[in-house]
Amino acid sequence: MGITRSLVISVIFLIFLASQLYWFRRIAEWGEKLIPNRQLRRALAGAAAIIYILLFAYQVALFRHSGTPTRLTWEAAVFQAPFQAWAIGSLLGFGLAMVFWTGDRLVRLGIWGYRKAQVGRASAANNDPPGLASADRRRFLEQTAKVVTAAPFVASVYGLLYGRLDLETTRQRIKLPRLPKAFHGFRIAQLSDIHIGPFMTAKEIREFVSITNGLRSDLIVLTGDFITWDPETQEDVVDALAGLQAPFGVYGCLGNHERYADAEDSITQMFALRGIRMLRSTAAAIQSHGETLHLIGVDFQSRARSGPFTRFTVRRYLEGVDRLILPDTANILLSHNPNTFDRAAELGIDLSLAGHTHGGQVTLEFIHPDLSPSRLITDYVRGRFQKGAAQLYVNRGIGTIGVPIRLDAPPEITLFELVREG
Repeated sequence: MGITRSLVISVIFLIFLASQLYWFRRIAEWGEKLIPNRQLRRALAGAAAIIYILLFAYQVALFRHSGTPTRLTWEAAVFQAPFQAWAIGSLLGFGLAMVFWTGDRLVRLGIWGYRKAQVGRASAANNDPPGLASADRRRFLEQTAKVVTAAPFVASVYGLLYGRLDLETTRQRIKLPRLPKAFHGFRIAQLSDIHIGPFMTAKEIREFVSITNGLRSDLIVLTGDFITWDPETQEDVVDALAGLQAPFGVYGCLGNHERYADAEDSITQMFALRGIRMLRSTAAAIQSHGETLHLIGVDFQSRARSGPFTRFTVRRYLEGVDRLILPDTANILLSHNPNTFDRAAELGIDLSLAGHTHGGQVTLEFIHPDLSPSRLITDYVRGRFQKGAAQLYVNRGIGTIGVPIRLDAPPEITLFELVREG
């Protein structure tokens, strides 16, 4: 799995490199048409190259920088966001350009084959498929290609300025055969994948907290990834989430980024001081009118081996969780990684709540379900799934990672209403 993931990353990097060379060439061609003065054109090209190199160097430096701001800084707004919007737009635009290029070559190959099949040049000329080689049609296709390949740049700006904050409150009615009568109509709100930083600031998190409290749920659950890489941000995210309020309390589990930042123990203690309980291979009994709803939580688990995080892999998902399950009542599992669902179904856990995928974050699932980067790591990208009597819901989260952009995967707060089946 580690080799496969490394290969995928290498291929993506090579595609990105090819996309940059493609767009540099296209921009140079447009420059020759728009700017007749050769010296001016060269000066602008040199300036653009310097700006690109500086922005690229800034992105590389981000990976080595330890201090992550939890408010929007001018550096992030000027240097980080524009380059990342360009990166996504250029990559997607390049992909569309290659689709048009391939289509054009196939059409030309078809025309060439058709002509070869004719007897004599005159016959071929008189019997060309109408319109295939038309100059007007070719110009139309060229103009269409320009418009379509420019669309990803517009979409990237949209995803940066609007899509990443276009919150969607999703309401799900979950039927659980073993749900105690006292919990019929019980409401649970789920928040996931906060990723506090300059593009998910403490102020914005407090706004999401206010919206969540406004849903008036009975219980609130948090399913991991409160931070990204910097452990210094954990205090700010805990402070921002401490405003969550629900009659039956606030519970959560930890994500892979708490583990990567070596912040699992410290953030658990910080949450505990604010009345929020992280369930780490432990369970909590939610009591109402003498009946129990059973909540189980686990730390992030993965079977994929990847680079320095190999030590975090497990041989089997949910080892030891069978001892936490209560019979004759509904058991709900909080697990950041949705890939634990298959094992949860085997164990008879009624409902799993997960995150991790961001719903794909930047996807084209409206074109085809496979056009989502999260499908490289799981079949459970977003929404509701069922396997036998077991159910899973994968929340899209509210934060972003990699690029501060969301396309076709808006941030989400989920409100569940639990009902007895039948």
